[in-house]
Amino acid sequence: MLKPGEMMRQLNQMNFKISLAGLAKRDPGWRSEPYTHRFHSFWIISKGRGVYTLNGTSHTAEPGKLFVVSPGMTIERTADEDGPFEFYFIRFRYALCYEEEGVWHQEDGAEIPFPLSGGYSIDNSPALLNACEGLCNLMKRRGQIVQMRQRILFLELLTLIVSDLRAQIAAGGTNAAIEQTIDHMVNHYSDNITLEELAKLAGLSPSHYSRLFKKYASCSPIHYLTQLRMDRAKELLILSDYRLKAVARSIGYEDELYFSRLFKKFVGMPPSQYARLHKAAPKR
Repeated sequence: MLKPGEMMRQLNQMNFKISLAGLAKRDPGWRSEPYTHRFHSFWIISKGRGVYTLNGTSHTAEPGKLFVVSPGMTIERTADEDGPFEFYFIRFRYALCYEEEGVWHQEDGAEIPFPLSGGYSIDNSPALLNACEGLCNLMKRRGQIVQMRQRILFLELLTLIVSDLRAQIAAGGTNAAIEQTIDHMVNHYSDNITLEELAKLAGLSPSHYSRLFKKYASCSPIHYLTQLRMDRAKELLILSDYRLKAVARSIGYEDELYFSRLFKKFVGMPPSQYARLHKAAPKR
């Protein structure tokens, strides 16, 4: 499985279209003969138990289980005999469409594998089921605003899934420790924060902390801190009239030239160019 950070990075580069969503209700003992699936789909089990077999791998199907299916997968499904079986289904399409360093990238989704595949256990299943129910209700309505709400709710559903998987990976108290250091960086980004200081706050050695942080956030602690600072710098460059030196100092850099080099490395252009491109024109 991809790291949650990499998973979310790929999802952020995609534009989605929901083509179908609903709640399927099956009788006890229901069975779906083996077939080749033709769509990108989510199946979220809401009631009952059964077995889902995807490409020859069998998974227990029960509340809290998510199945992510792609075109070409061989599927076989059965429900237990001791009660009804229900699951939400969401069918969707996607294309790659994102901007990076001023350049737009576009590609057909058929050429790009979806970053989730197979069966997953979701701890926060009530939130996931609520999102599914909301999406199903929206599918019964029409209109441009409804379509926008469908996409927004689908993105929320994706965020719930990735956040849940990330929390599972970081379980055992590490989650809280890493989040505490992230909160510290968010609130004190202008201070002279060191790796040793963050590790001490988490109660870990610097090397262990760095490994766990990278597993949690898909980047090093200092990279994360620098990105926070660059995001704040972009806000100041667009929304304020601060000189470059004042912007650098306000986010923790005394050396204006060093700040400019870092900004160009992270953003893809010098701060002065970024300000010119993004500042609103003065009202006449």
